[in-house]
Amino acid sequence: MKVIQCNATTNDANSYLINDSILIDTGLNGERLAREIESHIDLNKLELIILTHCHYDHTAAVPLLVELSGAKVGVHRADGPMLADDMGSVSTFFGQKAPAIEPDILYEDGDMIKLDEIEGLQIIHTPGHTPGGICLYEPFSKSLFSGDTVFSSGGFGRTDFEGGSARQLTESIEKLAEIDVETLYPGHGPVVKIDANRQIQLSMRASRSIW
Repeated sequence: MKVIQCNATTNDANSYLINDSILIDTGLNGERLAREIESHIDLNKLELIILTHCHYDHTAAVPLLVELSGAKVGVHRADGPMLADDMGSVSTFFGQKAPAIEPDILYEDGDMIKLDEIEGLQIIHTPGHTPGGICLYEPFSKSLFSGDTVFSSGGFGRTDFEGGSARQLTESIEKLAEIDVETLYPGHGPVVKIDANRQIQLSMRASRSIW
């Protein structure tokens, strides 16, 4: 699996270009992200944008990227209605209106997105940060794209926005702690390539302390 990390701005959410055709999350600045992606591929090769959750800092650039590439958009079923909702998407937190996004694909827990004959991204429903938050696990490379569920150094997503739940987030992290992860690709912060399982365990213990 080929993974290219893309960040439109220094403090933006992480975007990940997978096998030159799938993008996980988009961040805030569509023009800058489009230019960065174009430094790696022709935008017409982009086939699918997967959103780990509905929050504005992960979705704001979707409309422009769809316009430029024609890519389809996928999100978990529970977060689909929240994409275009100002409160659900927390766009008001950024002083903006929610982007006009109509998802093409609504995922369920356990769905598999095929990458090639061997590799694929498994949808893991991880509510808590949002009702329809997801992580994506590639079993062959033991890679986990964790959105805002877990970060490096024991970090985890906040639960004080609409639809958040500290209990559900802890249960979601406990689910991730049962998976063998060699590389952690979080929604914010650095990629973890050493002791990724330990980092998830730290996040689990920290999240248990908040409820």
